[in-house]
Amino acid sequence: MSWAGPEDVYLSTSLASYLDKKLLVLLRDGRKLMGILRSFDQFANAVLEGACERVIVGELYCDIPLGLYVIRGENVVLIGELDLEEEELPPHMTRVSEAEIKRAQKAERDATDLKGSMRKRMEFLDMD
Repeated sequence: MSWAGPEDVYLSTSLASYLDKKLLVLLRDGRKLMGILRSFDQFANAVLEGACERVIVGELYCDIPLGLYVIRGENVVLIGELDLEEEELPPHMTRVSEAEIKRAQKAERDATDLKGSMRKRMEFLDMD
């Protein structure tokens, strides 16, 4: 039986295997960033080249270009490699402009706020 040494564990958990590859990075605030990993450090701080933020609202999406982007490691929830051969989104998704996605986000926020305020007004009807 062979045992993995500390250097083997380090290599298997390192971001080194993702260098120069297109990644999807999910942040704590829910944002989804895509770009090519150019550098990282021991704290998972990362530099993405050609980064963009993918915003999805319902069946609409938009990729907002960010350029060269530095991500603080403590904000990273998940990092995954994107397959360049495969389509990233289902075919029913519609790509829209940045202005359209911002309008859709605002409408979604307004609808959520309305539901929340309606619930508060109706709390007195608690039928438990």
